[in-house]
Amino acid sequence: MGAGARALTAGRKAGMALWLGAALGVGAFAALLVGPYPLAIGEALAILAGREGDGRAETVLLAIRLPRVAAALLVGAALAAAGACYQTLFRNPLVSPDILGVSAGAGLGAVLGIFLALPVLAIQAMGFAGGLAAVALVGFVAAAVRVGDRTLILVLAGVVVGALAGAATSLLKVLADPYDQLPAITFWLLGSLAGVKTEDILPAAPAVLAGLVPLVLLRWRINVLALGDEEARALGVEAGRLRLFVIICATLITASVVAVAGVVGWVGLVIPHIARMIVGPGFGQLLPAAALLGAGYMLAVDTLARTISAVEVPLGILTAVVGAPFFLWLLGRGRRTWA
Repeated sequence: MGAGARALTAGRKAGMALWLGAALGVGAFAALLVGPYPLAIGEALAILAGREGDGRAETVLLAIRLPRVAAALLVGAALAAAGACYQTLFRNPLVSPDILGVSAGAGLGAVLGIFLALPVLAIQAMGFAGGLAAVALVGFVAAAVRVGDRTLILVLAGVVVGALAGAATSLLKVLADPYDQLPAITFWLLGSLAGVKTEDILPAAPAVLAGLVPLVLLRWRINVLALGDEEARALGVEAGRLRLFVIICATLITASVVAVAGVVGWVGLVIPHIARMIVGPGFGQLLPAAALLGAGYMLAVDTLARTISAVEVPLGILTAVVGAPFFLWLLGRGRRTWA
């Protein structure tokens, strides 16, 4: 490919990123307007500009919908970015943030916090700690097993730790108060942004940025990992250390948002596929595209969850309803392509 063709391709990808960002901004503003208490465009703009308006409308917009829309954008971008990292890292498009037991560990920590009747902030902290602890245990098990393929051992250890965390979560559900704690545990495990406040987002956003910024800065080195360890070493990249660092960053991102939104599946699996179809497999373009698409997808799903019926639908149900058929379509499309 010549220099002119490369420049043209880069320009198209940059233009596409701008279009995605603009569409995301429009969608976020539209999400602020819809709901059980609809708002007019002029009324919302006046409130956001700081001008006095109807007290009820101001409360709905600033105290309820604005934090929720921000949380949806943060959760979607984080899960999709983490999924893109894991898929590039393991050179397998079928992996997701659940692969190392992150979601299961975070779920166990949060469920334990609910079981102990801790305050919301402590529940989020325990969910975050549970996700990190699960990955630390996976790393310990993988390090203890010194035979076989390292990547395969890491994935298998993640499956085992995730299964153990799921079993412990089920035990806590059996022991929980069926009239008070069990409904809260079940609803949290299905994923929801209902009741999210600004103080819930403030601890998670810096943690997501702390994990995302290094991934952006190291995007070209991470792209080399997709070539394999030998090729990476030939190009001067220490594959083992870089892989461990990427796992830590992706785990930090995932655990931070799972502690806020609960267990929301399929986003980190399906959205990177869509981003790869649009911008290609290069990690430098894949990461921002996946983050933008994930933010938009979660925004749309959350808006649908709070408007589709009088009773809010958990996010995990909607992401599964949309994600599972789409993934089956991807498998069929890939089979026809590979045949």
